[in-house]
Order: sequence, then C-alpha cells, then structure tokens
Amino acid sequence: MSQGDVARKLSWSLSKVQRIEGGEVAVSVTDLKALLQLYEVTDAAQVDRLTADARAARRQRWVVPPEHRAHVTPALRQLMQFETESVEIRAYQPVLIPGALQTPAVAETVLSWGNGMSDEDRRVRYEVRMARRQEIVENTRGPRFRLILDESVINRPIGNAEIMAAQLESLAADAERDRVRIRVVPMKRSAEVGLADAFQILNLSADEDDGVVYREWYDGDGIQLDPNDVRYYRQLFDDMWEISLPEDATIRAVTAEALRLRSSLDRAI
Repeated sequence: MSQGDVARKLSWSLSKVQRIEGGEVAVSVTDLKALLQLYEVTDAAQVDRLTADARAARRQRWVVPPEHRAHVTPALRQLMQFETESVEIRAYQPVLIPGALQTPAVAETVLSWGNGMSDEDRRVRYEVRMARRQEIVENTRGPRFRLILDESVINRPIGNAEIMAAQLESLAADAERDRVRIRVVPMKRSAEVGLADAFQILNLSADEDDGVVYREWYDGDGIQLDPNDVRYYRQLFDDMWEISLPEDATIRAVTAEALRLRSSLDRAI
C-alpha cells in the first residue's frame, strides 16, 4: 500500500502518515493498533513488542523540534532519542569536552570554527548542546553518565585562558554529581587505547545487549545497532576505564589545570 492508500483506508490525512513514517511525531498506541490491524499483523508477541515501543516513544522527555531537523545530522537526532531512554551512557572523547558538558562559551567557540555551517546551523546546534546538558547532566533522573577523557583534552586550550579555566571548573563540578563519573587517561597510557574515535555506548535497559553505539569522526557521525559492535565498544571502554586515573585523581588533575590557568590570568594583570 502507498501512503495515500493507508491514509484513505484509515480516514487520516496524508500528512499524518508522512509525519509518522518520517519520525517527526511519535505514533500513539491507538494509531499503532489501527495500523497493525490494517497491515494484518496479528502475532501477539510482535503486537506487544511494538505497543511497548510506542509507549516508550510517547514518554520521550524531549525531541528535536521540526524546525531544527534540517540543522542536525540524522545520527545526532537518533542519539538524542536514545538518550531519553538510556539508563546509562558511557562516553570516550580523545579531543574535546563532550558537547553535553561544554560551557556556553566553549560551545560557542567550537561552533565558531565553521566547517561550512551557517549561522542558523550554529544557533540550533548551540541550543541542542545546552538542552542535552540539561537532560543528561543536570537532570537528577537522567541516565548514569561515565566519561573517559584523554589527558590532552584538559590541556588543550579552547578559546582564551578565562574560557578554558571556567570550562575545567565546570567539568570538575560535574564530576561531583551523583550520576556522573569522569576519568582521565594519563598521557603515558593513552597510546594503549589505540586510535579510537569519539564514541558513546547507550544502555537502554539492564540487558547488556540492549544498547547502541554512537560514533563521531572529523566529517561525520553514525549510529551502530549491531550487538557485536555494542559488545566491542563496551569492552574497549572498560579496558580504558581500568587504565585511567580514578575519579578523585581526575578531579585533582582537572582542578590543577584550572588553577594554573587562573594563575596565568593573575600574572597577566
């Protein structure tokens, strides 16, 4: 059946079918059941699974507004949907503070570097980063968040000394949150993790195989759903976690670099 066929048979508008199929709106359980009946899907287990998925989709705390969809990648849109359902996120960043933990000044600095983005692209991506921070980091009901940073990240200046010092102070404060754990891979051990790109593993339930991987590289990003990929990146993360500085030592290292920057500002007066 075409989209028009479905719309006519259910007395829906064509735009409603298109919005559902395009992922612009979450399908209600009532509409889902109408679709399943039309498509003659009667297997009880499959109906139950799809109904549970529909309820989960309707529970999403936030989604990308339709007017923003053109300014973020499809993979990032998927990531944000998965983040709202995650029970735990494990992230590795070898280059930058992750977007969800960036201060406004660092986010503006990074987005100003260009890469062909329009002013509207930058505005939307800035708003998305700030919204993700609220939902992932500041939300007391959000997912558990474990982050590994290469030591170079805390030593690499972004913006001026004032901006970077404030970012590191914010990072140290975030590391004290109940649901956030942060570790740094010391420079002398970082070669052991190989040439891994930035990645996140999102656990969607207590089942270790119920997860997805989000990867970022210089000119793109992507979502990987294969359980074998999830297991590979989870093992890589766990190996990196073991060779990283403990959380208390990480906070001291981050704070020490922030103090060094503050001291340089004092001497510049």
